[in-house]
Amino acid sequence: MRYPPHILEEIRARLPASAVVGRRVQLKKAGREWRGLSPFNAEKTPSFYVNDQKQFYHCFSSSKHGDIFTFLMETEGLSFPEAVERLAGEAGVSLPAPTEDNRIAETKRAGAIEVMEMAARWFEDQLQSGKGSEARAYLERRALGRETQQKFRLGYAPNDRYALRDHLAGQGVEKDLMLEMGLLATGEGVSVPYDYFRDRVMFPITDTRGRVVAFGGRALSKEVRAKYLNSPETPLFHKGRTLYNLHGARKAAHDHGSIIAVEGYVDVIAMTLAGHPETVAPLGTALTEEQLGLLWRHADEPILCFDGDKAGQRAAFRALDIALPLLEPGRSLRIALLPGGQDPDDLLRSGGAGAIDQVLNAALPLSELLWRRAVEAGPIDTPERRAGLTQTLRTTVATIRDETVRRYYRDDIEERLRGLSPRGARAAGPAPRGRTRFVRPGEPVSPRITGSPSASMTASAGFIGAAPVREAVIVGTLLAHPEMLGEFAEEIAELDFEDPDARALLSVLLASAAEDPHTEPAVLQNRISRAGLTAASERILTLGRSRDRLTLAPHADPAHRADALRQAMILHRQAGALHSELREARQAFENDPTDAGWTWLCEVKARLETVIAAEAEADKPESSDSTAA
Repeated sequence: MRYPPHILEEIRARLPASAVVGRRVQLKKAGREWRGLSPFNAEKTPSFYVNDQKQFYHCFSSSKHGDIFTFLMETEGLSFPEAVERLAGEAGVSLPAPTEDNRIAETKRAGAIEVMEMAARWFEDQLQSGKGSEARAYLERRALGRETQQKFRLGYAPNDRYALRDHLAGQGVEKDLMLEMGLLATGEGVSVPYDYFRDRVMFPITDTRGRVVAFGGRALSKEVRAKYLNSPETPLFHKGRTLYNLHGARKAAHDHGSIIAVEGYVDVIAMTLAGHPETVAPLGTALTEEQLGLLWRHADEPILCFDGDKAGQRAAFRALDIALPLLEPGRSLRIALLPGGQDPDDLLRSGGAGAIDQVLNAALPLSELLWRRAVEAGPIDTPERRAGLTQTLRTTVATIRDETVRRYYRDDIEERLRGLSPRGARAAGPAPRGRTRFVRPGEPVSPRITGSPSASMTASAGFIGAAPVREAVIVGTLLAHPEMLGEFAEEIAELDFEDPDARALLSVLLASAAEDPHTEPAVLQNRISRAGLTAASERILTLGRSRDRLTLAPHADPAHRADALRQAMILHRQAGALHSELREARQAFENDPTDAGWTWLCEVKARLETVIAAEAEADKPESSDSTAA
């Protein structure tokens, strides 16, 4: 809800800043201000000041400042509406009544939340009933006993098509509301909607106020295709803007000054049992910008903890690409990588809480992950490969929006790159050669690269017009080498494509990967033919080969084509993100032509031009002088 400025001013007028802050910080009068130790950093000399006249606080040790609403948001993890509601109650200020439309919507929302709570209690009861014996045995095998089941409100959805529907209908809940909340499934040819979750261990998903808004279900049968299943998007639930266990983790995150994100529900519970209740998880998708924003509200450097398999490594790299443009001074991420093939639950049972602490303590700074991703794929044994590494890193760093952070990242990689030059290499000793696996914390790092970017991926990569070419290279690579689908399908599925032929072919490729990650070329061609996409396939391959014939060649080197595909995806995400921000900045300036809006628009255009110029420079042919040299 948007609160009128006069209401906020009335609350501030009735509640001196020193009174609100003084509940948490011991303040002493210092002239016309109050002074105390920072609530954000451990310190011995007070650097935290509160001014009642300005209704403002400032912390010199952390540079944090704001008013009484900001203080509650910073110290207790409240949202702005929650802070306003609490302080309005304390100040005796009546908040404005909602409009009739808002009142109707809020009544409907309250009813929907009540239905979700009814479903959660029913799932809990089913877990403890005779029908839930197999589910309880599964949880016991994973060391999730009765106390843990109660703490996280775990439940069980019986293997019955209409059990929940009939229970809620008996409580007077309408079928349409069950459908709207994702509790029932329906579709074309389905005359009678049935329970969305069946024969699954259930994990309630709550909002920041602890209200159940969705569910996650873990299948007990091995024959079910989707091992984990989340509620669909509903008026209450948007999975890209929700984190599992955020309500339960908020206080611990504030107390510990940190927050940890893992990959799944059971991982969250395992981390909590290991002494880290400040743990949350995204909901079956790659981490989104909105979820990163939620994490940054609770800690300046959240730790992202990924499983130690290839999927975990890919998830870490996706998080890197999402986070880089959003970095600000003092706000970053750290990446913790678990031992190969293990998740937090495995590690807790095999090594105890100490093993998890060791992984967290070895978490990599984001800058280190950026470097390791760039150098781990191949030996740096030629000038061209070192040039490719340099261009890849410079292009990636150019996506960082904040000028100060971008400058420090640029300085960091330039210093690292200097160590790879022949002069730097002689000073540091011989560079390692040969292939290495992904390097984990504490292991030696081999300087490696992914190969020099080809013209199809770099020339005009920042322009919207180049998108169909990049899309043709990406889709064409998989058409030419379908054996790569198993490794790259998950990453490809998250890309946005403009070209309708590329989108249609991508759907066929992903469907093939879902059924068989090692799809044979003949099988794939049959699928494409049945879908009526033979001509589209030929067009995409022709366009892709016009820019990168080497990668799309039948016998292309596996390492080269994997590197080329990976770089094409990175460039596509970067170009898309920059153009999306450019559209937002242009629209914002058109709606409100302020100096700040103009500055944002110019800054985004400058970053886009930087990426374009850097990529174009990498693709320039060598001059005759340089060739002769």
